[in-house]
Parts: sequence; structure tokens; C-alpha cells
Amino acid sequence: MDIKICGLKTGRTLAAALDGGATHVGFIFFPKSPRYVAPEEAGRLRQAARGRAWVVAVSVDADDATLDEIVAKMAPDMLQLHGAETPERVAAIKARHGLPVIKALPVREAADLEAARPYLAVADRFLFDAKPPKGAELPGGNGTAFDWTLLSALEPDTDYLLSGGLDAANVAEAIRIARPPGLDVSSGVEIAPGEKDAGRIGAFFEAVRKARAATTA
Repeated sequence: MDIKICGLKTGRTLAAALDGGATHVGFIFFPKSPRYVAPEEAGRLRQAARGRAWVVAVSVDADDATLDEIVAKMAPDMLQLHGAETPERVAAIKARHGLPVIKALPVREAADLEAARPYLAVADRFLFDAKPPKGAELPGGNGTAFDWTLLSALEPDTDYLLSGGLDAANVAEAIRIARPPGLDVSSGVEIAPGEKDAGRIGAFFEAVRKARAATTA
């Protein structure tokens, strides 16, 4: 099971994610987010993850110039598109940068999963996140979950990360219900918006290990 710790900003919490066993680490380039990090700083931090985890650059409806700067200064392994990017836009970004793409899609009801179909030919992976509350400025990191039973309607080979409201207290239930191929956590390992906590990151990994052991016993 892949585990992505997203919204990292410091060397200490990045180390906690890597030492815990993160397969992916995410850096957010959305200025309105409390998890925003400048491309230059992300480029410095990502060196610690080289060869240990996939480094993911997360953007929201970014234009070509912004993505060019992120890729040039950070050298990510993957791009995560967390906005309203169309399938055509996803294809254009992949062609421009030659990097695999995770397309994030918001979910509240079963019909929302149908939105993934047009992206099947262009996205390398999906991230299913809870739809943000009305009026929210952030497309993710809002600490809310959706009904995980909805994911049972997906085709068995759908490659995705489950996100939205996960933390050490509920991740075992999420694994039991959805059995996802991957998990993505951000606000669930924070002590305040944008402030990751090494202890909470460690507790999340421990909860995942216990849950996986229980499901395979």
C-alpha cells in the first residue's frame, strides 16, 4: 500500500515521513494554502527524498509558466493536479513535462466517481478526496471525509490514493472498508493548519501497520 504525506514544509517532518515509510511526499504550490512552499525551498527539501520516495508537486489550475518554474526549481517525480483541469489540460501538461500525473477528484456521492472516466486515458493515477465544504478556498486539506463505501463501485484495477479526513484514529476503518491501493494524508497529521507534527506522522504509520496486519491475518 502506497502512503503519501502531503503538504510538507520542513526538513524535520519530511524526515519523519521518510523514516515512517512514505512512498510519496507532496509539496503544495497553491498560494492560498497554509501548506504552500516556494519552489526553491521545495527543491532544497526534496534532496532528502531522492531515491527514498516519489516527490510530488501539487498544483491547482496552474498555468504553464507556474508549472515550468516548479519543475525547473524542484525537479518533481510526479505532478498532482488538484483543480478543475480538463482531460485535455492533463494531456497537455503530461506532454509538456514528460512526468506522470495524479488527477485529484472530489467525491461526495456515487455520481462523482463517474467524473474519473474521461481521465482514464490520460491520468496515471487518481486521488479521491472529499468535496470541500461550500465556501472553502482550498480544494483539499479540509479535514473532511466522504463515504468510503462508494469506492466499491470502482473497477477493481482502478489505481488511486484515498484522501480526505484521514488520521491515526480512522485510517484502520478506511482500510477495512475501501482496501485502497494507496492513502494520502495531510491535515490529519497536523497540530494546526499547515503545521505537520512528527509524532502524528509516526502514529499514522503505526495505525496503518496495525490495520494492514489485521486485514491479512
